[in-house]
Formats: sequence, C-alpha cells, structure tokens
Amino acid sequence: MSHAPSRAGSPPDLPTAGPGQTARPGRRGPEDPPVQGGTALVTGASSGIGAAVVRRLTAEGGWRLVLNGRDVPRLTRVAAQAPAAVFPADLTRPGTDRRLAEFTLERVGRVDLLVAGAGIGWAGDFTTMPPSAIAEVIEVDVLATMRLVRHLLPHMVEAGSGRVVIIGSFAGTVGVRGEAVYSAAKGALATFADALRYEVRGTGVGVSLVIPGVVDTPFFDRRGVPYRRSRPRPVPAERVADAVWRAVVRGRDEIYVPGWLRLPARVRGAAPGVYRRLAARFG
Repeated sequence: MSHAPSRAGSPPDLPTAGPGQTARPGRRGPEDPPVQGGTALVTGASSGIGAAVVRRLTAEGGWRLVLNGRDVPRLTRVAAQAPAAVFPADLTRPGTDRRLAEFTLERVGRVDLLVAGAGIGWAGDFTTMPPSAIAEVIEVDVLATMRLVRHLLPHMVEAGSGRVVIIGSFAGTVGVRGEAVYSAAKGALATFADALRYEVRGTGVGVSLVIPGVVDTPFFDRRGVPYRRSRPRPVPAERVADAVWRAVVRGRDEIYVPGWLRLPARVRGAAPGVYRRLAARFG
C-alpha cells in the first residue's frame, strides 16, 4: 500500500564541523574527531533493525533523518521519538524509490548516509513457495534497495562524501535451508555491495554491508514461521544498530553480528566441501 509523504516534527539543524573539517560519515580514523552528525535516510524504519538504527542515530545527536517504512502507525511512532521527516510508502510500487529520493533531498538537502534496511522473508520448501512470494522477496530485498541507491549515489559522489550501509543477512553468506529465495536475495545484496564498493573507490563514498545472524525482531512472525532453533540465539536489534554505527564511524566495509559468524563464513570459503557436509548434518 502506498501513502503520500507526511512529516513528524522538524529535523534539528545540521551541526557544523570544526575549522577545516567536514562531518563525513564513514571516513573517520582513530585519530580523527567524532562524527558530528549529518543527514540520513533509513528504510525499513518502522520496526526491528531499522527502528533501532533510528534510535541509535538519534542518541548520537545531530542527525537530520528521513524515515521510510510501510507500517504507517509504527513509522509515525518511531519518527515522533527522533524527530524526523517520514515518507510512508511501499518501495516496490513503481516510481516510489524516485519520489522518496526527491522527498529526501528536498527535506534535508543532501544525503550523507543511506541505511537500506527494508526487507522481508519467507520460510518453507522452495517447491511450495508461491510465485507471488518469490517476486515480493526479490522486489523488497533486492530491487528496491538497488533502485534507491541508484537515485542517491550520484549525489554522494558529486559531494565527495557519504556512506551506503546495506543490511544483509548471514543467510546470504552461507544459504539457509527453507529460505532459498531469501538467502539468494541477501546473497545478491552482498555481491552488489562488493561491486559497488570497487566502483566508488576514490570518490569519498563508502559502502558497508552489515551481516546479522538471527535478530530478535517481528521478522519471523511476518514471514509466517517462527524461529525455533536453540542456536544461534537471537540478538537484540540494538546490536545490529551498533554495528551500523561502527560502519559509519570507522568506515568498515563488512561487519558480522555477532562477530563469531565470521568463522563459519570463513570455513565455507576455505573448505566448502567440509562446510556443506556439516551444514547438511546440523542444518
């Protein structure tokens, strides 16, 4: 369902940097001053990881925010705590990505940070997955993000600064039984982030991929099948928001949440045969 943009509150003034400095998310080294805020667009902001990212940016202070999500009441509640401009809309609707980009640039003037957090899942055997569900997962998780990045990236490159943070999934790194299309979609985003990072090297723009495992959000209820495994245990959405913030402040290309998920990913890369045997046995 598509909705006309509305506004909740007025974004705070963008803070100024010190002499000879500019507030550039993701371009900070250990000896540099703290990130002093900027302008950010967060998709999937009505709940879960997206809402946690909004809370984290708000807590850091100095960020002018534009929030997108499909759940209007939830999005309005999140924005009321920010404050932020809101654009409640379904990004799979034709032209919505362009209108969101235009709305954002009109409200905040430029985009220093895009956090692409919109995503849905579907669980079950691939042979039983309705074609409409296949199309929706690919549209929401992959194409909507790519189209939005396509609209905003040229502005970042022209400004010589900015960061795109894409919320991936461990399922896109190793593949998960019963989530074939979701795994494929998140795998596509991971490759997209890599390729885009090479493309913008030297422009002042960074691309980060945050790779969470199981996160304690409404995601599993909405996909139709609850999370029943004892391990790995779900982590709070706030931990993923912390990882997004580290990507912004430290310019990290890739962050796993929790960090130990790097191990099975490395085993899969170094010894794929061993990994597949283990995965087939333990799921």
